[in-house]
Amino acid sequence: MRSWLWLSWIRSLIGWVFAHMSFAIPVQRLRETETLMAFHHPKPAYQFHVLLLPKKAIESLEKLDAHDSAFLTDLYSTVQSLVDEFHLSAYRLIVNGGEYQDFPQLHFHLVSNIKMGGHPSPQE
Repeated sequence: MRSWLWLSWIRSLIGWVFAHMSFAIPVQRLRETETLMAFHHPKPAYQFHVLLLPKKAIESLEKLDAHDSAFLTDLYSTVQSLVDEFHLSAYRLIVNGGEYQDFPQLHFHLVSNIKMGGHPSPQE
């Protein structure tokens, strides 16, 4: 099978799982709404590293449309509540696209290099 056909099939399967079977994804959820799921990154690159994903199959940021406004509302309110809950004094919300996106489902990274007391590490 050609690699582009294989990749297309994998993208479709991943999107379907997030759209219809998100309850079966084996992660401890920090937040879950009708449109979004947030959980700690399984291989964190930061001291605080949370993934936020839409439950709808959306391949990348440029595939969002006007019908996805509920997801965007949930995204921003979830980020705000996580920043408050974890006392993040410095943080980033990152979305990768194109060659930088290594997972074929839209996702955002809420990251911070926080130390005890909520102070950022020098490398941030």
